[in-house]
Amino acid sequence: MVNSEQEGVKSPRWKYIIGGALFVIAVILLVISATRATAEFFMTIEELQGSQANLAGENLRVSGAVLGDSIAYDTETGLLHFTIAHIPAEEDEIEALGGLGAVLHQAANDSDEPLLDVVYQGAQPDMLRHEAQAIVTGSLNADGVFMAEELLLKCPTKYEEALPEQAE
Repeated sequence: MVNSEQEGVKSPRWKYIIGGALFVIAVILLVISATRATAEFFMTIEELQGSQANLAGENLRVSGAVLGDSIAYDTETGLLHFTIAHIPAEEDEIEALGGLGAVLHQAANDSDEPLLDVVYQGAQPDMLRHEAQAIVTGSLNADGVFMAEELLLKCPTKYEEALPEQAE
């Protein structure tokens, strides 16, 4: 009888241990799949164009200098079209080239820089202008156009004019 009593005691423990292990594995798998679904790759325009075929449909974040003459807003559809030029991603490289303002100016006015066409659904931001830094989040379509879901803008020259002694 001792054996049957011991088996009865061990059996529920194993059920709880196996059930708990399966629960932990399920939670880990859910976290991994959710992380992959929301992961964004931060890339430069050069990197994006170098591996464009592999990145179609992926969630990406790209930064570049806005070309002012490319900005077009359709009031009927709410679609904003503009083009951004490549800028370096590394802060050290940006500082070595004279700071963000100088890098944006050079990229927006250099016809040799790689370009990326962007389409954004939404209102046209006031800060969207020539030489502003656009940080766009979205995906690349089959035609190589970046379909932005989120648009962030930085315009360092706007702040340099307002506070010249602090900008330097």
